[in-house]
Amino acid sequence: MTSRRDFLKACAAAGVFFPALGLGRLAFAAEGAPAPLLVMVFQRGGCDGLQLVGPVNDRSYVDARSSDLRVLDSGERPGLALANGLGTGLDFRLHPEAKALFELYEAGQMAVLHACGLTNGSRSHFEAQDLIEHGVVSLDRLARTPEGWLTRYLATFGEVGGDRIAAVSANAGLAAALARDDDALAIPELQGGLPLPGGKEAAAVLGRLYAPGGTAIQQAGARTLARVALVEARLPRLPDGRPAPYNPSAAGYENNGFTQGLQAIARLARMDVGLRVACIDHASWDTHDTQAGRFNGLVGQLSRGLAAFYRDMAEAGRSVRIVVMTEFGRRLRSNRSQGTDHGHGSAMLVLGADVRGGRMFGDWPGLETLRLDQGVDLAVTTDFRQVLAEVLALRAAERDRVFPGLAPRAPLGLLRVDGMA
Repeated sequence: MTSRRDFLKACAAAGVFFPALGLGRLAFAAEGAPAPLLVMVFQRGGCDGLQLVGPVNDRSYVDARSSDLRVLDSGERPGLALANGLGTGLDFRLHPEAKALFELYEAGQMAVLHACGLTNGSRSHFEAQDLIEHGVVSLDRLARTPEGWLTRYLATFGEVGGDRIAAVSANAGLAAALARDDDALAIPELQGGLPLPGGKEAAAVLGRLYAPGGTAIQQAGARTLARVALVEARLPRLPDGRPAPYNPSAAGYENNGFTQGLQAIARLARMDVGLRVACIDHASWDTHDTQAGRFNGLVGQLSRGLAAFYRDMAEAGRSVRIVVMTEFGRRLRSNRSQGTDHGHGSAMLVLGADVRGGRMFGDWPGLETLRLDQGVDLAVTTDFRQVLAEVLALRAAERDRVFPGLAPRAPLGLLRVDGMA
């Protein structure tokens, strides 16, 4: 019997689900092939990157935390050993609850980056999230940058206007990365379809209120109504008119808010409505107290949810690139409440068949006190914008428009280019 891991490896080698994309241009695909779907997963609250991916044999790491707040190298629940790690002699391991993601890593379809984040060192949730989602690293630049970085990306490549749904936020509200995108929709789930409140009568009133050809606001409203109608028209339905349950055979989704959002993205991708980018939050990573149990549950839910979505898109033949990131990491030393406080550097995950997976990327700064940021936190050695720019395969001029102020650096080599292994 073929294991799921072997199945993933075989599919990746054959290009069955995710054909290699040559130069990897995210905005443009080969003629007749859909462009890869970019999915941004934001771990709201500040994920402890050192418990998600930890150097289990680093003496500073071991001394700073109790065993339940770090990844272990032995015992009943040892971490999952990552081949091709960072540093010399360090044993990096993935949290044991991330088994589904570990299978993708072993299959060469997930890369891990460490010591990533904001270079300005903010420890404020709201400030750090705002900076990241606007694609800048200073408050001065933020004050002059009202649009989100994904909005600039879509505008740079002409992915705006028309009847298509190029961007969706699978959250209750629009992600700040899509700020000022008048065409993006917020769709947290599609289990009940996307009906307008008030039914047909309300739809008729809104149709008259936002008639095409009026003011800019009326035109934006008309486009939104047209996109909502497009989703409603393309949703598969039961004989009684209700939306059909979404049960892709290969996925195996659990039932929670995160997976409902992922399923909404997957449905839109399968509808062929022009979806190019999607944002989704995975919340509650602010673990100041009783971190161990909460963190285990969060990692497991994230891992199983993303693996299910990945299988779903594989079954649909839709290529994807998934980025998992957070606003900052946690402090190296745990606190007295069995948790960790706001820190600095953290880990990022990048998934996709054209990602050079099965390896770690980044410049590991070390955890000795003299190497820590402000003497207490994992330092940031890789600007989060460099990772995103590389995932998007941006050229210099495009990078300057999408991420103003980002200095050119040697590429990390995240994507397979011209036959690169």
